[in-house]
Amino acid sequence: MIDAAIVGLGRWGQTLVGAVQGKSDKLRFTRAVSRNPERIRDIAVRSQLELVGDLPAVLADPTIDAVVLATPHSLHCEEIIAVARAGKAVFCEKPLALTKVDAERAIGACRESGVVLGVGTDKRFFPSLRELLRLVKGGELGRLLHFEAHFSNEVAGTFSEWRYSPEESPAGGMTGTGIHMLDALVAVAGPIRRVQALLLSHKSPPDPLDSLSALLEFTSGVSGTLAMVRSTPAYFRLHAFGRDASAEALGRTDVILRCSAAEPQHLSFPAVDTVRANLEAFADAVAGVAPYPIPTSEMLDTVAAFEAIAKATKSERIREV
Repeated sequence: MIDAAIVGLGRWGQTLVGAVQGKSDKLRFTRAVSRNPERIRDIAVRSQLELVGDLPAVLADPTIDAVVLATPHSLHCEEIIAVARAGKAVFCEKPLALTKVDAERAIGACRESGVVLGVGTDKRFFPSLRELLRLVKGGELGRLLHFEAHFSNEVAGTFSEWRYSPEESPAGGMTGTGIHMLDALVAVAGPIRRVQALLLSHKSPPDPLDSLSALLEFTSGVSGTLAMVRSTPAYFRLHAFGRDASAEALGRTDVILRCSAAEPQHLSFPAVDTVRANLEAFADAVAGVAPYPIPTSEMLDTVAAFEAIAKATKSERIREV
């Protein structure tokens, strides 16, 4: 059992704790760090968490094996470095960092200290995405030609105020939903070479009305599109087009496989708690049971593409990743 501390017990920090506390035999939270301890004291008591005043106190605690960060995006890099230098494994909510340079620094610190680094792109664990990845990597679609990704979610109006800051959350819905799709695209298609993006805003936060569209070129020469809307009912889709077939992941559990001269096949898989699956995969890596399934090279490629898209929304020019 991995004993972990949670840093940040807001809306998503509580989701992370709730996914495993009392349910997992691989990871449990024993400490919680919060800037507003009085506000979350009842939550901490219900979750059997000891409140700690700051991150250094957790890093000095020999009973803590790992630290999970659910903090503002701009803090991630320095917090990851601090945790790594303390010799503890670190799991960081997405985005891992806001710039490629900071992602390189964070990953480098974990590599130098020999600690596991996990990232909160839990949609990677959707059964639909896992099947699509299997089909792509197994060559069942033939030569890959194009990818289409779309993830919209109306929960944007429930975010904390800091999530609306252009400095903390650039490019509209990119840090909320788009980063998940970039992670998935990197997993199935590899690094992204060039991007062009358009962010259209009809109403500023809170409850923003905006959309983001991006054109992508992967280093393999494959093309792609990415789209998201922050204020519309939840919708998730990733479609891979190959010469011999296409596979479309719809939502968490469904895949539609289309082959020439054949009726589409509708595949459906049992739902899983992807937040728990991600945390338990991280715990397995910390315990030495299995490698963490999201390589740091893919984490870096995702942040690099994210930064390029954020810059492209401001200039409306093609940006090199």
